[in-house]
Amino acid sequence: MSLLVLSLAVVAVLVLFSRVALGPEGLKFCLQASVVATGCALFFAYLVIGRISDDRRQIAQSEQRFRRAMEDSSIGIAIVGLDGRILETNPAFAAMLGYSRQEIEALTFFQITHPDDLHIGRETMEGMKAGTVDAFHFEKRYLKKDGMPIWARLAGSVIRDEKSGIPLYLVSQIEDIDARKQAEARIAEAETRWNFALAGAGQGVWDLNMRRGGTTYSSTWVKMLGYAEGELDGDPDHWLTMIHPDDREAVLAADRAHLEGNTEFFEAEFRMRHKDGHWIWILDRGKAIERDGDGQLIRAIGSLTDITQRKQAEERLIVSAAMLADEKERLRVTLRSIGDAVICTDAANRVTFMNPVAEKLTGVSGSEALGKMLGHVYWAVDEETGHRIGVARPAIGADARADQNSRAVLIRRDDTRCSIRQVVSPIVNERNEFCGLVIVFQDFTDARALQRQLAHAAAHDALTGLANRSSFIRTMEDLVDQARRNGPTARGGQQFMFIDLDHFKLVNDTGGHAAGDALLKRVAEAMRGVLGPDDIVARLGGDEFAVILKSASAAGAGIAARSIIDAIRGLNFSWEGRPYQIGASIGLAPIDKGCGEADEIIARADAACYAAKAAGRGCVSVSPDQEISSGNEQMAAAS
Repeated sequence: MSLLVLSLAVVAVLVLFSRVALGPEGLKFCLQASVVATGCALFFAYLVIGRISDDRRQIAQSEQRFRRAMEDSSIGIAIVGLDGRILETNPAFAAMLGYSRQEIEALTFFQITHPDDLHIGRETMEGMKAGTVDAFHFEKRYLKKDGMPIWARLAGSVIRDEKSGIPLYLVSQIEDIDARKQAEARIAEAETRWNFALAGAGQGVWDLNMRRGGTTYSSTWVKMLGYAEGELDGDPDHWLTMIHPDDREAVLAADRAHLEGNTEFFEAEFRMRHKDGHWIWILDRGKAIERDGDGQLIRAIGSLTDITQRKQAEERLIVSAAMLADEKERLRVTLRSIGDAVICTDAANRVTFMNPVAEKLTGVSGSEALGKMLGHVYWAVDEETGHRIGVARPAIGADARADQNSRAVLIRRDDTRCSIRQVVSPIVNERNEFCGLVIVFQDFTDARALQRQLAHAAAHDALTGLANRSSFIRTMEDLVDQARRNGPTARGGQQFMFIDLDHFKLVNDTGGHAAGDALLKRVAEAMRGVLGPDDIVARLGGDEFAVILKSASAAGAGIAARSIIDAIRGLNFSWEGRPYQIGASIGLAPIDKGCGEADEIIARADAACYAAKAAGRGCVSVSPDQEISSGNEQMAAAS
């Protein structure tokens, strides 16, 4: 370029000299010099232009290679501005996060970074701006388009201005390492589970590696003996010095047998001294896993388990074994002498023992029953349902609890029956294994009959046999709750009837209480005779009765009430030759969803009964919130 300028300057000088008087020779020389200078300038200009063209072509090729590398790379590549904007990326990075290139280039790295990892790389950015960092690499999580996290490894460099050194942008390579991270997590989890399982089982692990110079022990093992972690590592023979002298020879023999190939595993139980001086029992199991060419041991691995409690239990069993036979005999004598019947079975439900009381109640001798299935000897059913009461083994995993039943009936071979109370207890050994059953039962026939009598007396009137006041009130409350929940049924609602006898006091005053009691029995029979089997009749006290009509409309209740009045009026009762005529007044109240509590219903029916007496007795009166027939709140029941 400078030569071109020089040639132009020469031409300008020649033009200037052309105005000056020169000779022909001088003018010719100047013209030739100008031509030469111009030619040289053009030649050098050609060279410069060619060089520039080559540089541009090389830059274009380099740019094309870079673009091709970005497009074809299986690793994500991104060009990122200093503000975190993604200036350009390749398809691999976009595909890694599930975006299109247009979508991801509209985001910033902060938007696609997992919130918990935004702090990663912050120091790198600060060092880059300060000029102390030119390259970086770290691992972090990104968020895919669907919101799922993915682990990636970043490696990149800072591009700076050549003259000022100011950072312009970052070029990052992003590698998908999510599968590796998940595999590492699974390995770590498996190792944690393994270590936890060993620690939970109270087991330690030892590793004899002659290449590494000795034996290493797990933390569980050293803690088992009261040492700190690593305190016992090293000398492969140190463990032998810790073995109880009485056990050492047996352990060495087991060790030799395994090293010589006579046993598949090394296994021994022995005592080792704890750091504080006491002895603990150890179960040691190991195996040689590597030998050299001469068969010498290179590496062996094994486990150690603290079995002190087991050994102590075994010692206690040995001590008590001599007493067990005597104790068993004492128990047998005790079972044969007690007043309860006892049958024992094994795990297969075969009879192993019967005491004399059981023989008497079942009608089967002990010699005949031994070895037979329980069902051939003992068959109990539920008193109410008639279904057999199972005495099988408990379900696996279920608690071994005794099963009590106070309403069982024993059916003997001759089909006679005996009410019994039984307790069935499973026998479970120390390993939680089912071993059989113990069935203890008593003849409960008399007690069961007495219970039924007491239960009946508690709920029924002793004179009439009808339900008494307390049981009737409980039934009434239950029906009121049902009506409040369910409302009337398709067959109609329920009606409450309060009945008070008319002229009954005269019978008591003239005939005495015996006459009154006899009449009350006749009244109860008459009321039951005109009501349905589902209706509930009770004597509330004195000459007051109550009835619950289970399925009746208001009109049906009126008909039933008149039937009761007619039945009582027609009793034709006489005592000691003297006839008595009584009647009844009845108050009605509905039992429905909005009827209120039981005592409110009784109070309304009582008030209606009082109104019936005031209206002349022998009537049916309905509580104000019920009508038996349209327009009538009170009816007279005349003969």
